[in-house]
Amino acid sequence: MKVVIIGGVAAGPKAGSRINRLCCDAEMTIVEKGEFLSYAGCGLPYYISGVVKERKELMSTPVGTVRDSIFFQNVKNVHVMNHTEATCIDREQRTVSVVSRNGGEQKLDYDKLVLATGAESVIPPIKGVDLENIFNLKNIYDAERIKEMLGEKKALNAVIVGGGLIGVEVAEAFHEMGCRITIVEFQSQILSLIDPEMAVLAEKHFETKGVKVKTGTKVVEFKGDQKVSSVVTDQGEIPADIVVLAVGVRPMVKLAREAGLEIGSTGAIAVNTQMQTSDSDIFAAGDCAEKKHIITGKACYIPLGSTANKEGRVAANVICGINDAYPGVLGSAICKIFDFTVACTGLGEKEARDAGYDVVTCLSPAPDKPHFMPTAKLLFLKLIADRKTRKLLGAQATGPGAADRRIDVVVTAITAGMTVDQVAHLDMTYAPPYSPAVDNLLTAANILRNKMDGYMKGVTPAEVCAMLESNKDFTLLDVRSPAECEQMRIEGSVNIPLGALRKRSGELSNEKPIIAFCKISLRGYEAALILKKAGFKDLSVMDGGILMWPGKIIQG
Repeated sequence: MKVVIIGGVAAGPKAGSRINRLCCDAEMTIVEKGEFLSYAGCGLPYYISGVVKERKELMSTPVGTVRDSIFFQNVKNVHVMNHTEATCIDREQRTVSVVSRNGGEQKLDYDKLVLATGAESVIPPIKGVDLENIFNLKNIYDAERIKEMLGEKKALNAVIVGGGLIGVEVAEAFHEMGCRITIVEFQSQILSLIDPEMAVLAEKHFETKGVKVKTGTKVVEFKGDQKVSSVVTDQGEIPADIVVLAVGVRPMVKLAREAGLEIGSTGAIAVNTQMQTSDSDIFAAGDCAEKKHIITGKACYIPLGSTANKEGRVAANVICGINDAYPGVLGSAICKIFDFTVACTGLGEKEARDAGYDVVTCLSPAPDKPHFMPTAKLLFLKLIADRKTRKLLGAQATGPGAADRRIDVVVTAITAGMTVDQVAHLDMTYAPPYSPAVDNLLTAANILRNKMDGYMKGVTPAEVCAMLESNKDFTLLDVRSPAECEQMRIEGSVNIPLGALRKRSGELSNEKPIIAFCKISLRGYEAALILKKAGFKDLSVMDGGILMWPGKIIQG
């Protein structure tokens, strides 16, 4: 069996390695336009910052062997043609035409063909975008050029255009190199993969580190004489010695389209669950291939290295006669912002509503370990569920606490179709060095249950903020201690400590809505129950408490 694989970064090498293990007599060829094979593209920001010392570490096995063409030939029995571009697929003749860097042309026969052509960076059509020192970060070449420039001069003015995963990770890398950084994002928030109230926490954390974040801002021009010197936006001009464009990627489908293969609604190559294209002998995997969302069942485009590797393995299994299938994605993602983690899976709140679900959400900030443990760190959780089925639809987490393990549990729960009630009863591990007795995730699930069962009415901090700005007539009841209020408070709130509320409830009017809150709103929930028993009618709890307040805070 002759197998040709076009693309040598993630899905392609994974497919080739798996085919070698299953069908050792297969004749395999990987065609790769660049030089480097099977490298960790997601590690590039950490190579720039110096966390990863040498580039070969991004291309090495766990024991330090570099995955180059010699490695693939000797270990994987795969012939690698790097510096070679595939130019045409002849499906009738079952050949791939390729051109090497030195101009040599040839045709490769195939029985099975794997397209792992990946994605390309989007270059916005902005005046001056071709000036020197304006970079993408798509491959090792890009990282080398950026790293070289940063090494030549310290304290550069760096502008990152785009606040997605790559943008925020590059920002941290530049900060480690001593740059002055501005992130410019056209949308109203950075990290569009999470909801606004979670994204604002990340934005505030950036600002505490000295990184300027300009959302809702459009870049209109790059200025400079040969080299970029400033970025002109609709909100003003920003000095810039170096610019990184991180506005997104698009699937590379030119070969597939010209070969007459079906292109999906997302613009990526349409595939079935076995990674077959509209031609059953041609497979597509990784960033060039369309995905299916596990919850909605609809086509989506979510390019991730983790997905590419899993899809490459499925394609290889099917090629070798194993009845395998890839079920789809949840859009699970995670990134590091200094000492914060941002992670998510499933549908966001707006996505869930747009999909027709009767959405219930909760915000739950709390330490990721018992408060008495010196290693405890704050973790902000948001859960999204469907009221009708009580199933979890999504989860988001940010903060310095351990977000990864909680989100991974939700990934498992959603994939298994679990309800909020089942999640609340999960037998998760407990010991003070690792988690509270009732884990953060279980607490958040119980908040959802209270809401769905009518024991609690929640209002988001953003909604309360809007009510204050529009001068709505309601009481914002702060039930924290006076000492806590002296440290920080929300203007217009009324402070009655929880312990005094039963005696002082007469100070409150039953003629207007009352929204109770505290630090994380556990006491706010208890306050609402006390007032309900006292005969108050219109009672709500502000989700997430003052820790998730998006508006102005009065300090001291």
